[in-house]
Amino acid sequence: MSITDVKSLRQRIEEAKEFKFLKVKLGTKDDKKIIETVRTLTKKSIYVDVNQGWSNKYYALEMINWLSEQKVILIEQPLPKENLDDAGWLLEKSPLPIIADEAVQKISDLIHIRDVYSGVNIKLMKSGGVKHAHQMILKAKELKFKVMMGCMTETSCAITAASHLSPLADWVDLDGAELISNDLFSGMQIKDGKIVIPDGLGLGIEKLSR
Repeated sequence: MSITDVKSLRQRIEEAKEFKFLKVKLGTKDDKKIIETVRTLTKKSIYVDVNQGWSNKYYALEMINWLSEQKVILIEQPLPKENLDDAGWLLEKSPLPIIADEAVQKISDLIHIRDVYSGVNIKLMKSGGVKHAHQMILKAKELKFKVMMGCMTETSCAITAASHLSPLADWVDLDGAELISNDLFSGMQIKDGKIVIPDGLGLGIEKLSR
């Protein structure tokens, strides 16, 4: 949920009423104002994605402590991906799980970041497909990472493929197809905040007629 103004935010929250959790993008000078505005509109639990937007570890810790009081569940990629020393410092002091996104793409990256993040966001589009993503999930669990199954802005073809791995994840963020207007497929659905994987052979997707 990228935020522009209160009117747009209200509309986005209404559009996300089927979801039990909201993911809010931060990393701006108005981060506290953004969360305060969200809290006037909903009491739902929040994932926060900073997209490497906080460069100072002390500011990041101050924000995380404040966010922990706002019913935030986790913080995704708060610091620049190359800043592993500060990431380790932050993890040691953070009251919330800190999830790597940009900092991890392939299995070897898991070893590289094992002591500086609580968990990893694994996406089909950055990991190289279903097989490699599955291997990454198993390796992440072996290394005691929490796992988020995430996505890019994708059609329901890729989202449905990822949904078949979602039972292995601790957190799931598979709303990419909701953010496009030209989806060519139908597949995985969200009903009452839960993922419903299609029955049948293969991925269970169907091509839509346009």
